Amino acid sequence: MPTHRVALIFGGQSTEHEISIISARAIANHIDTEAYELYPIYVGHDGSWFKGETAQKVLDLDMPAMLANASADTIRERLREISFSDPRNRFLFDFTGEGIDVALPIIHGSTGEDGKIQGLLDMFSVPYTGCGVHASAMTMDKETTKICAEHAGLHIAPYTTIRKLRYQQDPQQVVSVILEEFTLPFFVKPASQGSSIGITKVHRPEELAAALEKAFMVDTKVLIEKTIEGREIEVAVLGNDSPVASVPGEVEPGGDFYDFTDKYINGKASLHIPARLPEEVLQKVSTEALKAYRALECRGMSRVDFFIEHATGKIILNEINTVPGFTGISMYPMMMDASGIDFSQLIDRLLQLALEKTLS
Repeated sequence: MPTHRVALIFGGQSTEHEISIISARAIANHIDTEAYELYPIYVGHDGSWFKGETAQKVLDLDMPAMLANASADTIRERLREISFSDPRNRFLFDFTGEGIDVALPIIHGSTGEDGKIQGLLDMFSVPYTGCGVHASAMTMDKETTKICAEHAGLHIAPYTTIRKLRYQQDPQQVVSVILEEFTLPFFVKPASQGSSIGITKVHRPEELAAALEKAFMVDTKVLIEKTIEGREIEVAVLGNDSPVASVPGEVEPGGDFYDFTDKYINGKASLHIPARLPEEVLQKVSTEALKAYRALECRGMSRVDFFIEHATGKIILNEINTVPGFTGISMYPMMMDASGIDFSQLIDRLLQLALEKTLS
């Protein structure tokens, strides 16, 4: 008989909404139903919360097929139809009344990884998986992550930041300054988006303005970052006070870089677990991942992403994802599986870590 009721919270208001649904479905399929009773909660694009049959219907959608074959508008309309089909299934934040013991928020991107949902759950005294408010907010902002990581002694890629207001006041001046400071090609990145949303690799000067416009559509702060010619390495980290690092994995992009389409639509990227590196380098990357995890005060779980620069061999921190993907092609669960912790065991460990946090 299940001993804990788990609120699986998915969807959300970010551009990674559909990926969250895929992650949640994978978790629902692998959770130990003898130990845990699943209570799905779906958060719509507009921020409305739904429980019961409504949430279950969204969870049951074949979202990978929809992403491959339907337009974004068609998918959103289908989700709206399901969401508002039965007003009795609105979730009214009565976590205690619904008997929820622990939450597993699997909302990627804004509102899910930036400390907002973590703060809400803290206010209702609901234990939850993953990082707390502080670490979530810091790691969501790529600039803040870089500042903290560099202070802790990790290598980072050279960068600068541009605010939207500054760009709007004099776009041409901003473009000129960037082109003077950075050698092509370089990256333009929204400061607080995941899954490579809004990112452009700029190869020619005439591409920069469009890249900035694209990034500012999803964020008010943008990073200009030097391109690191090297290998993309990821590490899964799990734990609270005594975290452990997985065997590192390697992403070999199918295109110019590992973007949203490469990750979730065309599937052309090649994934290698373990990464194709000498044993001593694998160990060094894992050590650096734990250093970054502690520097940003992460708890529960995070995926720590690096570059290994071809020219220097430097291990350069790219970013930290506090709510990594849990889809069938997501590196975090695959790296943990390669390290001896399968999907079901991983979910159980995350939930136990969440309950442990409330006692520590």
